[in-house]
Amino acid sequence: WHYGRIELFRAEKLYTAKNYQTFLEVFKRNFPDYVYHCPFRKKDVISAPLARIRHVYVPRERLQRLLRMKRLDKLQRMTLDFVDLVSNASKVALEDFGVHGSIALNMHSQESDIDIVVYGSQNFRKVEEAVNKLVKEGTLSYVFNNRLDAARRFKGRFRDKIFMYNAVRKPEEVATKYGEYSYTPIAPVKFQCKVKDDCEAMFRPAIYKIEDYTPLNQNSSLSKEMVPEVVVSMIGCYRNVAKNGQKIEVAGMLERVEKVGTGETFYQVVVGTAGSEEEYIWPV
Repeated sequence: WHYGRIELFRAEKLYTAKNYQTFLEVFKRNFPDYVYHCPFRKKDVISAPLARIRHVYVPRERLQRLLRMKRLDKLQRMTLDFVDLVSNASKVALEDFGVHGSIALNMHSQESDIDIVVYGSQNFRKVEEAVNKLVKEGTLSYVFNNRLDAARRFKGRFRDKIFMYNAVRKPEEVATKYGEYSYTPIAPVKFQCKVKDDCEAMFRPAIYKIEDYTPLNQNSSLSKEMVPEVVVSMIGCYRNVAKNGQKIEVAGMLERVEKVGTGETFYQVVVGTAGSEEEYIWPV
């Protein structure tokens, strides 16, 4: 890719726990300003200092920019056609869509995919239903590369181009603030459970409220007060893999969550801690 005059590269296997730890060490040695020690999670994370951020690309604003442009290339025109198709089919307003990825950054080539976002949980469900209907009608087709793609149904083909759509929280859907809770890792666990509430499962982080916790090994047998209420995925591919009432198998880190100020506690399991490659959410 090219961002202005800067040529950018992305590692083929970027998103692994081992690679993340390598990146973290490289940043500590060479770019220490980009490593932040989070006191609430008690761990180092890669984070851009606010003073170093030149521009923030907001998907909704990038779509509005495309809509105002008078000269569009083939991919940009196809992106607008796709958004218009899905907006009309779902009855979700154009203002609740956005574009991201290479098209949003104006770094795309004609081989790039169409990446769009939908703002809001309810809007996402409407779009999900509309895309499924358009597939049945033959206007779109799904593309499944693995079992998670088949569960999520977020990827497909529009004309000769791959599209993907994901969800972004509206401001009023952001329920917590940074520093409101502190998190303490307890132990890795592996279990099956049933999804009780999927209204935040499409976002990142994906949040699944769960019930019927069933341990799959002795180390995952927990006292009643430590049974997790929530599964949280920091890994994007585990968004929206199960709906209400469906069973999932989970491997992740059990965390004790404490509300700062009141001391109120509950337990959750996090998938994507960058500490292990064996963390996942699989539909059962």
